[in-house]
Amino acid sequence: MAERKPLLVMAAGGTGGHMFPAQALAELMLRRGWRVKLSTDARGARYTGGFPHTVEIEEVSSATFARGGIAAKAIVPFKILGGVVSTFFKFRKDRPDVVIGFGGYPSIPALGAAWLMKLPRMIHEQNGVLGRVNEIFAPKVDVIACGTWPTALPEGVDGVHVGNPVRGAVMERAGAGYIAPGPYPMSMLVIGGSQGARILSDMVPPAIAALPLDVLGNLRVSHQARDEDGERVNTYYAENGVDADVQPFFHDVPARMSEAQLVVSRAGASSVADISVIGRPSILIPYKHATGDHQNANAQGLVDAGAAIRMPESKLTIESLSEAILQILTNEKGAIQMANAALSVGKPEATEELAALVEQLAGYTDQVDNENQE
Repeated sequence: MAERKPLLVMAAGGTGGHMFPAQALAELMLRRGWRVKLSTDARGARYTGGFPHTVEIEEVSSATFARGGIAAKAIVPFKILGGVVSTFFKFRKDRPDVVIGFGGYPSIPALGAAWLMKLPRMIHEQNGVLGRVNEIFAPKVDVIACGTWPTALPEGVDGVHVGNPVRGAVMERAGAGYIAPGPYPMSMLVIGGSQGARILSDMVPPAIAALPLDVLGNLRVSHQARDEDGERVNTYYAENGVDADVQPFFHDVPARMSEAQLVVSRAGASSVADISVIGRPSILIPYKHATGDHQNANAQGLVDAGAAIRMPESKLTIESLSEAILQILTNEKGAIQMANAALSVGKPEATEELAALVEQLAGYTDQVDNENQE
């Protein structure tokens, strides 16, 4: 009879910020001989295309207090309770060795069932401020792994700084050689994330169009814009003579980032992690409605290192953004310093450290150490 493989259950809400670190951990745990299951909602299912095909993906019905009317919100607790009970019985049939939540309401059923069954459990918080669900479970788990440091934690609760795991496609570009800006073809990447991307579609195109012609003539822009904004953004670039590729979602962000002289981005945790692991100068525009202003906290490390210019929405103008872009694209030495500074705060070993915590929780550490010694 074949030896049972240890089982890791991952639960994550439906944003790239939650799903990309989960994907990175899944890739590594499978290589280490684990079985991996992912529990997410319909929104999260959009991000599962990059997951290894051997990951068992289960779609749970999402219940959140953030959307819907009074009637919809009234049944949320019952939907959540139903999800916990259903997951409890699934865990009875196929008992996980470790359960890890990456945040978002779809992680409640798995973490809730793990807590009831006293299974080894942990959370990974990508941002510098705990999300709502992770805040609830922080005192109820064995380990809190933090992607951004420092992370604000409840009193009496300790965290372990592991960093934010990045996908294999990002790791392949880790520390990729940086070509400084100069009087030759250059690239710029604009990524907005799923929330609050509109302001980038409003402000970035005119800021780029306002650049001096000698800079603009050498520039190619990759701009990720939401479906409803894509046509007008594309038209604006075309009418103003800007060479631009506008798409709702780039499947090759790591490649485009590694070729870019500058990245303009929201300060989502996964974007900040990608920028720091690949090592690129950036202009970060934190999303002002982010819970607990966590994007501002996410940007702090890159800003402190001199790797990024942070531009709060309250002070963002077309003129100030254009000036910041020009400042980086016309300063070869400064841009190189920013790229190196970004690398200095990157944690390419984040996935390994998170995987080590998982195996430690499962009690496999000694076994792994013995195998390494043989």
